[in-house]
Amino acid sequence: MTQQEAVDQGAGAPGRGAVETNGINVIAEEERRGRPRSLFWPWFGANVSVLGLAYGSFLLGFGISARQALVAGAVGIVVSFLLCGLVAIAGKRGSAPTLVLSRAAFGVHGNRVPAALSWVLTVGWETVLVSLATLATATVFGQLGWSGGTTTQVVALLVVAALVVVGGVLGFDAIMRMQAVVTVVGGVLTVVYVVLVAGDIRWSAVTAVPNGTTAAVVGGLVLAMTGYGFGWVNAAADYSRYLPRTASTRGVVGWTTFGGALAPVVLLGTGLLLAASDPELSGTIAGDPIGALAALLPTWFLVPFVVVAVLGLVGGALLDIYSSGLSLLAAGVRVPRPVAAGIDGALMVLGAIWVVFVATGGFFVQFQGFLITLGVPIAAWCGIFLADLALRRRSYAEVDLYDARGRYGAVPPVPLLLLGAGTVLGWGLVTNTYAGWLDWQGYLLGPLGLGGREGDWAFANLGVLAAFAVGLLGTLALRRGAVRAQETRGTQEAAPAAPGRPPAVR
Repeated sequence: MTQQEAVDQGAGAPGRGAVETNGINVIAEEERRGRPRSLFWPWFGANVSVLGLAYGSFLLGFGISARQALVAGAVGIVVSFLLCGLVAIAGKRGSAPTLVLSRAAFGVHGNRVPAALSWVLTVGWETVLVSLATLATATVFGQLGWSGGTTTQVVALLVVAALVVVGGVLGFDAIMRMQAVVTVVGGVLTVVYVVLVAGDIRWSAVTAVPNGTTAAVVGGLVLAMTGYGFGWVNAAADYSRYLPRTASTRGVVGWTTFGGALAPVVLLGTGLLLAASDPELSGTIAGDPIGALAALLPTWFLVPFVVVAVLGLVGGALLDIYSSGLSLLAAGVRVPRPVAAGIDGALMVLGAIWVVFVATGGFFVQFQGFLITLGVPIAAWCGIFLADLALRRRSYAEVDLYDARGRYGAVPPVPLLLLGAGTVLGWGLVTNTYAGWLDWQGYLLGPLGLGGREGDWAFANLGVLAAFAVGLLGTLALRRGAVRAQETRGTQEAAPAAPGRPPAVR
């Protein structure tokens, strides 16, 4: 697809309340506005969900102490969102979606592989978040003595899905305004929740939880990384692409990291204290995280709790459906952006119906399998993308991002080989015995002397870190010359640009 074809799919800033027509095109100069601090709203709103409280139980499930879980979780959250902040630099520089800028590393056609992977990941997250919102609403209604059965679930699913799909179709401006509301309302009600449940914390029980092994701590850290920042890296530049190119790079990194990590760290700490205080509660969270947490509340706050739970989950799903639509277009599907968002919304609803009304085995079974399995190739892609970004000294060549005959090429083999190698190595170093269809993973734990699928390192999920390292270090070692050649070609081509055709490099 050429840049002109991308524009023809839809390019133009939406008016207030109008549908955004920008697709995967580069944002025009006159449409770039705002400051880096505006990135706080979408990232905080997408991660203020009370689901963050459940991560306290998830991390304690590794057999570590509350202190170890807090350190591992906080480090994992902050570091993973720092990676998002670094990816967001590319959005400011190139003013295009993340999976279009990724073409500079993977080639115009080769990039369809990570674009498709990104699409699957974001649609999956949409499904998880909408399913949680539906289950939470039904559970809380049941605690209130109202109908919490199938009818309530259907209505809740329809309402939540409508909010998400409408926001996704309207696009960037609508999502930014919705996220500001989610941030304020969700933030205030979450603080009230924390105050109300503080009395359920038993410090003697919290401090009595014994320390776990180093392998278990690493496992908790990696789970936090995959559950938070690694789940967003493939979308991080989608929200910085509207910023002026003169915007502060440090500001882009800082506000993305701060906005994404602030609420999860606070909620993780609270969730850890609650889960460590009551082992029964910790176990119940695995089946229905938000519903279990609602049981701690006085009746009068259950309705506000539903509001904060649903708003937080909607906030995350809004960013996912917007980015999933962009990933679908970057993968080669030629439809207008609003149509792409509508397609993803329909798949999201079908997936949520399966999770809520059909699936068995508990929420966490599917959730952990989903995170770890897709977290491995996304980690490898992130390493490749960040290394490629670090190697570049010039701006992206906008025209060539859409032309397989340009400097980025069609299918450069090295990045795809690194993605494949990182994924194969990574899947060999992770395990998931909770879901039978993933029991083939972990095939390298024995040969590499890590104790096999039953050893101490079996659940450390080292594969996520290994995949990231393969992508990052492999690109730095093997692609430096290729990037220099691209930029040298750009210097040679920029001066004699043909009449009517802009220089390839700004």
